[in-house]
Amino acid sequence: MTTTTFTLDQLTLDAAAETARITGAIRRQLRQLKRKGVVVGLSGGIDSSVTAALSVEALGADRVLGLLMPERDGSSESRRLGEMLAERYGIPWTVENIAPTLEALGCYRKRDEALGRVFPDFQSDWRWKIVLPSLFGDVPYRIFEAVAVDPEGNEHRRRMPLDVYQEVVAATNFKQRVRKMLEFYHADRLRYAVAGTPNRLEHDQGFFVKNGDGSADIKPIAHLLKGQVYQLAEHLDVPEEIRRRPPTTDTYSLEQTQEEFFFSLPYEQMDACLWGRDRGVPETRIATATGLSLEQVERVYADIDAKRRAAEYLHARPLMVETV
Repeated sequence: MTTTTFTLDQLTLDAAAETARITGAIRRQLRQLKRKGVVVGLSGGIDSSVTAALSVEALGADRVLGLLMPERDGSSESRRLGEMLAERYGIPWTVENIAPTLEALGCYRKRDEALGRVFPDFQSDWRWKIVLPSLFGDVPYRIFEAVAVDPEGNEHRRRMPLDVYQEVVAATNFKQRVRKMLEFYHADRLRYAVAGTPNRLEHDQGFFVKNGDGSADIKPIAHLLKGQVYQLAEHLDVPEEIRRRPPTTDTYSLEQTQEEFFFSLPYEQMDACLWGRDRGVPETRIATATGLSLEQVERVYADIDAKRRAAEYLHARPLMVETV
């Protein structure tokens, strides 16, 4: 589908109609899968909250199980907001502290060893995160940087060699995979389906862990842009505190937004650029609507294409010698 016109109004949903469409799909998909209900991992973020609210709307609260899965680096706000969401909708919920499992797997140790190759004085009590330089900077190649704060409050910032970056990401990916393992455990014991929580930006651009948060039986909001998820959140009366919370990764011990780690621009602008890229909207139209410059939109379009190529591996099914 190609269109040459664009305004931000084109991203506005009929929230009531979309809610009815998604909840109908959830009920139909569970009948197809022969499952009785759904398990949703509750992170206190907007995507999991809307997924849970849609599931309750579709099935009733008694057929939805919420899981809160804290660990050593996670924000205490995530647990509090997850509990708030469950209580708002009357969802049964349980807590699975995954820190001991991660400790046994070597998640924290392997990560700290890798970060120690960037910061020689790094210790486990340092707080840290990974950031990506701005898409609109002057450097031709963007290289991930590690930001760490020592116990005295001093900030350290260094570029990450590729092998260190890959090792840190591999270690922290344990978190998403352990959480998903627990979601499937509870789904198996209850004969429920696992509801995934990625939105369209995350699903399309590969902002998920393969066989981790990318794994699910159903993905009710994977077709929705981030701003559209917020529209449904308002319609479904998701607590305002959750709706005001900036989108975060909640993976590293320093607070980090999805923008600074992966998308490189606010979700409102990213929504418009992804929508425009899919529909052949000229960059000039997107620039006018979003306040970005023409050069910036061109960079975003190129970055969308690059991330899609990288995400092919994440979306790929296992390869076989012949079709079975």
